[in-house]
Amino acid sequence: MTTAFGGLRVLDFTTTISGPHCTRLLADLGAEVIKIEAPDGDMMRTRPPIRKGASTSFGQLNAGKRSIVLDLKDKAAVAAVRRLAAKADVLVENYRPGVMQRLGLDFQAIAKLNPRLIYCSISGFGQTGPSSDLAAYAPVIHAASGFDRANLAHQPGRERPDNCGVYVADVLAGTYAFGAIGAALHQRHASGRGQHLDVSMLEGMLSLTLVEMQAAQFEIPPPPARPLFGPVATKDGFISIAVASERTFQGLAAVAGRLDWIKDPRFEKYLDRRTNWGALMDEFEVWSKARPTRECLDALARQSVPSAEYRTVKETMADPQLAHRQAFAEVADASGSFRALNPPFRMSASATKAGPMAPRLGEHTESVLAAAGFTADEIKALRRAS
Repeated sequence: MTTAFGGLRVLDFTTTISGPHCTRLLADLGAEVIKIEAPDGDMMRTRPPIRKGASTSFGQLNAGKRSIVLDLKDKAAVAAVRRLAAKADVLVENYRPGVMQRLGLDFQAIAKLNPRLIYCSISGFGQTGPSSDLAAYAPVIHAASGFDRANLAHQPGRERPDNCGVYVADVLAGTYAFGAIGAALHQRHASGRGQHLDVSMLEGMLSLTLVEMQAAQFEIPPPPARPLFGPVATKDGFISIAVASERTFQGLAAVAGRLDWIKDPRFEKYLDRRTNWGALMDEFEVWSKARPTRECLDALARQSVPSAEYRTVKETMADPQLAHRQAFAEVADASGSFRALNPPFRMSASATKAGPMAPRLGEHTESVLAAAGFTADEIKALRRAS
């Protein structure tokens, strides 16, 4: 099977999560991704789990890429990057705004060498504006975007926002960058020219607050005392039920043997049902608390009511549905192998699969530079400087 981005060359100046997630998706679709690392490497190389010095967190984000080491504090290394960029299709960076400009590697400088280059910058707040210089990682963006406070509004009785351990803003920004790059490549087919893509993590997180953005502008009913999409107790655990339509509400009533709910003035109409959601769930739990989780889920599925057990990631990874979709790739690194998630989409005419290897630091420096036309002496000099 061919690959959608086969033949595409990408220079990857990214670290941590957002940029590497974007460029790994490009690699998964066949692009040649050249990861340019500082002599001490991407900081994710030190993140657990670490086995015999190799991080699987790094490996998951960088499978299928090639790693070269260049110390951008050295003028010769910067000159080498300019030579590589002149023949690249895409460049992705997630430094703080201004860093690439100080190095002479910003879009305006590189576009003079390669007018067809798609140059993608990922940052916390965007490349320009009063907040553009602020340092940002995902937890800060979660707070600044309003996302954490929006989620808190659905936790009755709590005033302190949740701690952050899942870096949604990073993955989301990387995914938006991946989509923007695809759109820019399509436009280049017609125009013949590249462009600069400015991806803001803040705006990416704000895009998740669909209802909250409208509630900030127009008055809507406040959330019920018991959240619409909170946990529902069973005999041996908790399940999530999403009752978002009249059909699913009627299915819920059928499951509980409470068809009287359909004409009950507390529940009959959506806004009344929303207001009295706590009462509805209390009455449903009379049924669900008497039954084990599996029996509840089976009954809800028969009525097409969306529902699921609250699972751990480890439990989810064992789901037969993911095995059926071949959702995981086996990736090897210097210390063995591990599973990494393939792209969450499939293409009928293109392979979408994580690369089989995670690169060692600087593993491909010599081969990449030699293929780009650097002489043996030039390569030795660059390696000494790094």
